[in-house]
Amino acid sequence: MTLAGQAFGSGRVGAERDRCVGAGQCVLAAPGVFDQDEEDGLVRVLAERPSAAESDAVRAAVRACPSGALTLR
Repeated sequence: MTLAGQAFGSGRVGAERDRCVGAGQCVLAAPGVFDQDEEDGLVRVLAERPSAAESDAVRAAVRACPSGALTLR
């Protein structure tokens, strides 16, 4: 889990699909930013640069990821 870069105007969300276990916690926390692939259930990033309004939800999603597949830089 990485929460580097606190300014959301320049923050970028990333996901390592090879680390993802498909738990879906990211989608529950921030559905406007994350989704799960219909074929394999792994994370998909919908918004690499989420809005400031989504910042708390994105941070919660990164913290909730059981595999540490999400990054915020």
